[in-house]
Amino acid sequence: MAQYVDVLLPLPLPTTYTYSVPEEYRSNVSVGCRVVVPLGKSKKYTALIMETHDNKPEGYEVRPFTELLDEAPILLPTQLKLWNWIAKYYLCTEGEIFKAAVPQGLKGEFKARTEQRIKVAKSYRHERGIELALASLARAPRQQKLLNTYLSLTGNNAENPTAEISRHKLIETANVSPNICKELIDKGIFECYEVEIGRLQTVDDNIAEINSLNPAQQKAFDQINEQFTQRSTVLLHGVTSAGKTEIYIHLISEALKRGEQVLYLLPEIALTKQIVERLRKVFGNRIGLYHSKFSDAERVEIWKKQLSDAPYDIILGVRSSLFLPFVRLGLIIVDEEHENSYKQQEPAPRYNAKNAAIVLASIFEAKTLLGTATPAIESYYNATTGKYGLVSLTERYRSIQMPLIEIIDITELGRKKQMEGQFSDPLIEAMSNALKEKKQIILFQNRRGYAPLLECRTCGWVPRCKHCDVSLTLHKNAGKLTCHYCGYTIPAPKMCPNCEEANFVNLGYGTEKIEEELSNLFPEARIARMDLDTTRTRNAYEKIINDFQRGKTDVLIGTQMVSKGLDFDNVSVVGILNADILLNYPDFRATERSFQLMAQVAGRAGRKNGRGTVYLQTKTPDTPVIPQIVENDYLKFYDSQLTERMLFHYPPFHRLVYVYLKHRDIRLLDEASERFGAYLRNIFDMRVLGPDLPPVARVQQLYIRKIVLKVENELSQYKVNEALARLKEEFAAQKRYASVAIFYDVDPL
Repeated sequence: MAQYVDVLLPLPLPTTYTYSVPEEYRSNVSVGCRVVVPLGKSKKYTALIMETHDNKPEGYEVRPFTELLDEAPILLPTQLKLWNWIAKYYLCTEGEIFKAAVPQGLKGEFKARTEQRIKVAKSYRHERGIELALASLARAPRQQKLLNTYLSLTGNNAENPTAEISRHKLIETANVSPNICKELIDKGIFECYEVEIGRLQTVDDNIAEINSLNPAQQKAFDQINEQFTQRSTVLLHGVTSAGKTEIYIHLISEALKRGEQVLYLLPEIALTKQIVERLRKVFGNRIGLYHSKFSDAERVEIWKKQLSDAPYDIILGVRSSLFLPFVRLGLIIVDEEHENSYKQQEPAPRYNAKNAAIVLASIFEAKTLLGTATPAIESYYNATTGKYGLVSLTERYRSIQMPLIEIIDITELGRKKQMEGQFSDPLIEAMSNALKEKKQIILFQNRRGYAPLLECRTCGWVPRCKHCDVSLTLHKNAGKLTCHYCGYTIPAPKMCPNCEEANFVNLGYGTEKIEEELSNLFPEARIARMDLDTTRTRNAYEKIINDFQRGKTDVLIGTQMVSKGLDFDNVSVVGILNADILLNYPDFRATERSFQLMAQVAGRAGRKNGRGTVYLQTKTPDTPVIPQIVENDYLKFYDSQLTERMLFHYPPFHRLVYVYLKHRDIRLLDEASERFGAYLRNIFDMRVLGPDLPPVARVQQLYIRKIVLKVENELSQYKVNEALARLKEEFAAQKRYASVAIFYDVDPL
């Protein structure tokens, strides 16, 4: 019987805290259970027990925890192992992981969802009793009506004496007031009670047979299984529309036959609807969903179900699904493995779900399959050097040809005055023909809003965020200017506050402006827009995708959301409106992201009903990556990028750690960042670059400085991380710099 527990708080604290165990709980405490603990004078937190022991701390009075919330652990040893790895590798605290990984409802009081039910009182649960009850209500027709409705809905009779029904459904069906039901309860004819009900959806178990694989898919399937006998991680490099999902389904089926659980990771919830429909056809209620659009209560219920005796066999979800409890995990599928959405950016833990998935699989001695048409440079390097297995799938499903990609030089068209707005004549003609033929169109523009910049023509004034060093984006329909970093919003001005002239010009094009221009070109076309502004609500994704899938929408305009593995049968034209937005981003991965994103967008064309055409508009058609996209030549792209990466000491040959420092006082920040950079150079010498200003050097009133550390693969990452953690701790201990926020981004994307 333990007398003390070390607990983890959901706070960015570097250590656990010790509390004594009240007498009544000493036989019940165990690692992974939650307790309520006092902290400071008045605060209370829900904490996790990380260790139980009998070692009384010295030097201070140990306070008892106030309540034990669980009879059994809500966190399993395998989860704690993953937390420990993430904390060490990504240089964060386990408290930060606790806060991010566990649903809020498990960090406080969680109220189960209940429903009031009605059934006939015990004394009336026989045929004669029902007759007497109805007779007694002869002068109360509405009460009699309610009882008859109950009998009709439940089929209540002597053989079914305890039938129950939802109180709400009964009252609604009978079309009477709640008081009528209360009167029957008061008379002792009805009993009313609450039952706990789940929020989790179930589907009809009308299971379909798994589709047979075509020869190319079968060959890839067999090769994956063969590779799994030698390596725990395999990369499936399959062209767009090759039918990778069918291979996944066969692998899942094999895992389930072995009694294993499967985790199927997707980068975006936009993808879940189509994939869920396909998986539920063959796996029914064995599959559970987990993503950010679920309410916290639903996430708690899924967490608890995974701890129950009847957990989901398959979990389909985004990166946070990694943190769910698993007991017999055998296979992890990371679909669209190249996507940077797998990397958590803000706040900590800044982990990469792809890498964490591989570690989680190793904890369970399970297998990991990485699937994509456009592998990340690091993943393909690992596959070609033998760290991962490699399987290629080069043939599209039903042998549909890869889309024809037409390059349109918009600089040349502009010079010849043959293009106004964002649509070239070839693209307009192609869209016109597609609409006449009842085909669909996807347009890609990687900027949301109406215009990235609003400028006064008279004085040059540009509205800027008062909290961040960025200009505000115009959202015309909402009549607002918004900061896409902190959310600061102001009404769009009618007059320039600087010169008091009403002479504004919109610079650049966002998806909203594209939508307006397209509506003018094709007034009869049914147009939808899919970006962050139109998909904020829970079901917004599904409605937009459903409408497009069912032919209710002719043209879908979107940001990178439209590139992410969506499968539509009737798309014949895809337009990439400005490839240069991607190519000109100041980052060493800009070319890689451009290739991946444009290849993925192009892959939405002509998936099942004939060859599609992609119109790629660019001001720089001679950029080497453009012909590589046209030819769908991943290997040529990969080889060129690998040469650059080696030359300039970037991944996969060097590991990166970005160091960020933030403070409201720019002078103190500059001093601190120079000092911290000097400390880093004392340890890492010429591997340190900076400090410099990041592309956005102030966000939410905090100024930012960035230092880059490039470390050879041969150096131990854990020794490097130990040095970085120690340096941060020593620096924070200096009183002058204690208020400067410092954090690391390991393996940044």
